[in-house]
Amino acid sequence: MSMNRQPAYVALYELLREEIRSGARPCGSRLPSRRTLSRDRGISPVTVDHSYEMLCEEGYAEARPRSGYYVIYRESDLFSRPESLPSPRVPAPVPVVSRESFSFPSLARVMRRVLSEYGDAILVKPPNAGCPELREALSRYLARSRGIRAGADQILIGSGAEYLYGLVVEMLGRERIYGIESPSYEKIEQVYRAKGVRCDLLRLGRDGILSSDLEGTVASVLHITPYRSFPSGVTASASKRREYLAWGTRPDRWLVEDDYESEFSLLRKSEDTLFASAKKENVIYLNTFSRTVSPSFRTGYMVLPAGLLPLFEKRIGFYSCSVPAFEQYVLAELIDSGEFERHINRIRRSDRKAGSGRITG
Repeated sequence: MSMNRQPAYVALYELLREEIRSGARPCGSRLPSRRTLSRDRGISPVTVDHSYEMLCEEGYAEARPRSGYYVIYRESDLFSRPESLPSPRVPAPVPVVSRESFSFPSLARVMRRVLSEYGDAILVKPPNAGCPELREALSRYLARSRGIRAGADQILIGSGAEYLYGLVVEMLGRERIYGIESPSYEKIEQVYRAKGVRCDLLRLGRDGILSSDLEGTVASVLHITPYRSFPSGVTASASKRREYLAWGTRPDRWLVEDDYESEFSLLRKSEDTLFASAKKENVIYLNTFSRTVSPSFRTGYMVLPAGLLPLFEKRIGFYSCSVPAFEQYVLAELIDSGEFERHINRIRRSDRKAGSGRITG
């Protein structure tokens, strides 16, 4: 992608990232100094700083005091790197209405607009997979914000994450073993066990599931929260994300990418999703609006790879949509009007300015 079609720091980041992934800049090598790179490419040192910051935050490089930036990504080490467990972390309590919630006056304005424009349509039962308006709005939003290219027919609307976890089991089957992070959001394990499946608890290291546990698991479904796992706060590094994808290349394996709260990443460019990066169509993507809009919006969505649609239709396509049409129309209007992304960007700018981190829940 050319520099004039996107911010210069993003273009430089993507160029360096691909050089690192391809091995042109091997693990341990030093990246050019900011002064050298800005002079050679005719860009400002600030642009280089932003690009290097993104590389560090995604786990491709690290800054070493008085020495510079060094590559730490090494794909050849998949499943073989020595790893350590993260330090214990006590999660902070989550407020009932967090400051990330959408402003009430703005939300009320959109609700009134939907009531006026849709009229009696809000009383009509939505299609089983969800209202086309919301699914199409999500398709466009995910393409521009998360790099996910999926048609509206690949998107399923459901009443929150727990409901969607259950549908994953209904679709992929109870006879499978499901690998989950340990520790992880407790409802992931609770829902899976309530559905009658066996869970394999895989220990988290400092950058994701320990390679030894990942290599040794007999699970055929891997449920991961690569953006930030709760309650540990662990974020999967770029190398670990590639390791997850490598695990999934083996026959009859599926990855469930739980991307909760990733919209609030402090990166100027969101991390690449596994769904968008996978060469094999075996990643199921999940997210919700409970943190980005309001905890009372019990609305989530699941993006299926195209090849999984026949199995979806056969096993769970008959389920009625569990989210009211009115709520779906409101969310579609928030996304299509740009208000949803403006809200997200306000929070991200505020957090970058304050230098604060996110707290998951």
